[in-house]
Amino acid sequence: MLPSTGCRPVTGGGPVRDEVRRPPDSGVSGLTGPQVFSPGQLALLQGAGVPQTWRRGDTLLRQGETADRAILLTGGMVKIVSESVGGYTSLLAFRGPGELVGELACIDGGVRSASVVALQDGCGTAMAGGRFTALLRANGDLGLAVLRSISTRLRHADVQRKALGAEPAAVRVARLLVELADRYGTKTPNWAPSARSVRITQHELSGAVGTSRESVVRTLRKLQSEELVATRRGSIVVLDPAGLAAWEPDRP
Repeated sequence: MLPSTGCRPVTGGGPVRDEVRRPPDSGVSGLTGPQVFSPGQLALLQGAGVPQTWRRGDTLLRQGETADRAILLTGGMVKIVSESVGGYTSLLAFRGPGELVGELACIDGGVRSASVVALQDGCGTAMAGGRFTALLRANGDLGLAVLRSISTRLRHADVQRKALGAEPAAVRVARLLVELADRYGTKTPNWAPSARSVRITQHELSGAVGTSRESVVRTLRKLQSEELVATRRGSIVVLDPAGLAAWEPDRP
């Protein structure tokens, strides 16, 4: 079952599956997360593709492949990962409902520079690369919105690179949890109304902030002792987003 994403369960084999019908509750009015596109633009994107569903751990798009499609996410989080020649895997970013993945390679015609892997069971709309780029050419406002989203991601990547050398690992962990809770977090029962649960493992968190898993574990223990977060299997609950945003690791 896919209770947290609003997507229908997947049946049959294969990692990413075309669906005859649109998954319920994945319409443009039900999207959460970053408001990248207007409702009308989301409708254009969804109308240009085929609804699909996937399971946690499935690879939606694979590094090195020729760009044949872009996907509009409508349910569930994914991670963007890149593998080096030596086998090291870098976690580059997270994406969620209302965001595109795979659009860069469709636009520039190159091979994919990273893979997209599902962090949760999810759903989306897959658009053939040619149809996606034709849609952008025919709709200037949509093309500008896609360009704006790419620009925002590049700026965010610049901020992350600066933080890697300027901020302690503990601060980077806290800041990322605040960001993920704000963008993709879900309300959880038995916690305060402001609490948000984020589906992420400690290993994924360490890869995202560029530190060791041991460092992440130490930071989470300190944050738990200050009642700012709670850890669950496969997820972290941000109990006090405002307090976590203001947190400093060396305060008494």
